[in-house]
Amino acid sequence: MSQEGSAARDDEAADGNTSGSSTGAAKPANDTTRTANETTSTASDTTRTAGHPRTGTDTSSERPTEVEPGEFEPSGRFGVPGRPLRRSAFLVGFTGALGVLLAYALFLGIRNAAGILVLVVIALFLAVGLHPAVVRLRKWGLPRGLAVAVVTLTLLLLIVAGLLALVPPVVTQSGQFVQQLPGYVEELRRNPTVNDLVIRYDVMERVQAAANADTIGRALGGVLGGAQLIFGTIFRLLTVLVLTIYFLAYFDKMRELGYAMAPRSRRERVRLIGDEILTRVGAYMVGALAIAVLAGVSTFVFALAVGLPYPFALAVVVAVTDLIPQIGATLGAVVVTLVGLATDLPVGIACLVFFVLYQQVENYLIYPKIMRRAVAVNEVAALLAALLGVALLGVVGALIAIPTVAALQLILREVVLPRQDAR
Repeated sequence: MSQEGSAARDDEAADGNTSGSSTGAAKPANDTTRTANETTSTASDTTRTAGHPRTGTDTSSERPTEVEPGEFEPSGRFGVPGRPLRRSAFLVGFTGALGVLLAYALFLGIRNAAGILVLVVIALFLAVGLHPAVVRLRKWGLPRGLAVAVVTLTLLLLIVAGLLALVPPVVTQSGQFVQQLPGYVEELRRNPTVNDLVIRYDVMERVQAAANADTIGRALGGVLGGAQLIFGTIFRLLTVLVLTIYFLAYFDKMRELGYAMAPRSRRERVRLIGDEILTRVGAYMVGALAIAVLAGVSTFVFALAVGLPYPFALAVVVAVTDLIPQIGATLGAVVVTLVGLATDLPVGIACLVFFVLYQQVENYLIYPKIMRRAVAVNEVAALLAALLGVALLGVVGALIAIPTVAALQLILREVVLPRQDAR
């Protein structure tokens, strides 16, 4: 009896040990499973956190490529930008009113500073046109400052030479014309019809009064008005010269600053288009100067051949007027032809024939080879641009009309039209 009970207790103990061992073995397995699940969950949370710190969404494919900080990155010395202001009706209205006031103030500033802005535009176009010469001198080994000085001195010498060629003949011929004007009228009075008109309308007395030095002085505004005109012209020339020197000296920095104002994602494309526009404007300026110099040299040789007075001055006039698109060459030809007719009738006819032939050669041979390869502008667009430029800014507007149209044509072809086709 005791043996059977003892055997039963031994069997129960064995069953209990077996059950306990199996239970103890199951618990570590469950803990391992839970630990693995927690590790997986932690890894997924880490992945989500790496994708986006706030929303927990994976935006790794949407993140832009990191770019090295540029020259115009904020320094951080003045704090971190705060949160943007919340939009409200008052803020929107105040911002709109402030924008209107700023636009009106800008309009008044541009209107009042129109004269200075014209000088700035002239200096800027001169700098763009002369920059290739500076680049060429730098390739030859000259420092930038010395290259700018050489180009500036060359330009200054050309201006001084042109003034020395033009001013003395103009002053001399004007004085001679004023002195001989009564004699011209006396010769005209020998004609009965002209003499009757002279007597009827008192032309002789009016011409003598107009030829008086006091009358001419009052017409010019007196001594003070003449001095103001002379010093004002000198001031404008010096302003353009100084601005051109500054633009040439800081050309690269100004260009990089302009490109830095574009968004970083579009900066490379803006840089490529901007460099192409600057190249075309520079090519136009260099080509226009080359054509003008060629026209002046041809006129000088022709004037020497036919015996025209003041051949160098006439050559300068033709070269300067030839810079004006579309109508400049015709203006120079008219001036030289009138001088030729005043000298001798056959000489005047020879001048007319020479300029008709030369303009044909320039329009169909010289101009296409020099200009149209660099600045391909439609003829109608060039004519309209020249007319609008003359109406807005006078001669300066005519000078900058064609390069402006070339720049707008490039932007239209590379930016506007592709965007319209993509819609």
